[in-house]
Amino acid sequence: MFYWLTKMTLGMTLKIVFRPRASGVKNVPRRGPVILASNHLSFSDHFFGPLPVPRKVIFLAKSEYFTGRGLKGLISKVFFIGVGQIPIDRGGGAASEQAIRTGLRVLAAGHVLGIYPEGTRSPDGRLYRGKTGVARLAIESGAPVVPCAMIDTFEFLPPGTLRPNLRFRPGVRFGKPLDFSRYHGREADGLLLRTITDEIMQAIATLSGQEYVDIDARRAKAELASGHDSANGHDSANDDDSANDDDSANGHDDVSRDHEGGRSIGPA
Repeated sequence: MFYWLTKMTLGMTLKIVFRPRASGVKNVPRRGPVILASNHLSFSDHFFGPLPVPRKVIFLAKSEYFTGRGLKGLISKVFFIGVGQIPIDRGGGAASEQAIRTGLRVLAAGHVLGIYPEGTRSPDGRLYRGKTGVARLAIESGAPVVPCAMIDTFEFLPPGTLRPNLRFRPGVRFGKPLDFSRYHGREADGLLLRTITDEIMQAIATLSGQEYVDIDARRAKAELASGHDSANGHDSANDDDSANDDDSANGHDDVSRDHEGGRSIGPA
């Protein structure tokens, strides 16, 4: 009830003030479990992504959003509960496995689970390598994956800023569902998880038109902060994008940690 009240009041305000665009909403199934896999460009994605979807979208959010103290902590907790978010511990290991189980319970109940496969917001507007938690969720739940692309939200509300740039209209595009049910019940190895994740990321890239960078977004953030961009092979200290790096405090992490050839493929 609180979710729909928040969506009705806040959503109407957002529609009137910012005139967000949406296309492909019909591609989101109206019933049954669904994984909504989106790129992540801005804190505003949390608002404009779920806004046109006529179903409740549940995201797994870091627990710090719900444990703050004082009035600010209370407001944060109430807000994130109101927009359909569930707190998770991102400590890795058993905590990450518990997050996967939480996501699977959401899907088993027939809900829409939202996830940002990159694991954090893009530091420069490009699309980075997806973490394989989204593939694990798809395989173990049998739920279809709807690729989702946020459009112009990086320019609308760049990382590290609070004032929207009204020259840009935020938008969202939903692609046709990807069906991985043929793998349901199968024990997935690292190669299969990576293959499925890359297919999902390619679908997002096609929708968004973003340049795809095959490195971890957190690594890219660290390199941009240090003035080096390995994806482009040049020093980025004077690039405009390097000044817009955010600390991911407001972003959502992927919900799994697994191993692919001994390498961690969950949140770093």
